[in-house]
Amino acid sequence: MVKKALKSFHTGTIKRTVRINTSKEKVWRKISNIVGLPTWVVNVKETTYLSKKKKDVGAIRLITFVDGTKIEEHVVAWKKEEYFTYVATEGLPLRAYVATISIKNKTKNITEITWQSYLNSKKMSEKQFLEFLVFMGSFYDASLENLKMLLEK
Repeated sequence: MVKKALKSFHTGTIKRTVRINTSKEKVWRKISNIVGLPTWVVNVKETTYLSKKKKDVGAIRLITFVDGTKIEEHVVAWKKEEYFTYVATEGLPLRAYVATISIKNKTKNITEITWQSYLNSKKMSEKQFLEFLVFMGSFYDASLENLKMLLEK
């Protein structure tokens, strides 16, 4: 008899940081264009606005990935040239996903960018959730490496 994995809710966090050899202004210009994701976030086919607002609290985007997955995200906090926070409302196997991308100067030409998130799953096994966390961590790593390469050109 195969024991069925118990499905329940799980909570986790992901945090990735990278240092980019460029100015804080240049990094902010790139990341604050909330529909500019196809240029640096891995596997994003297109990103479009779902709101008239393009920046700041209240801006809404729809991200379409190359596999057809669509995720709707709402900006809920914004401090120019420091950070923005968004929540995903559709498209993930989660009940909650809140992420913040923040930047700070380390030196005049080295900017540290941190992407961190809080996740609360829909019902799934612990193994499924841990696999999802690993997937998201590698997604953040690859995307931040793309951003670094792009901005250090």
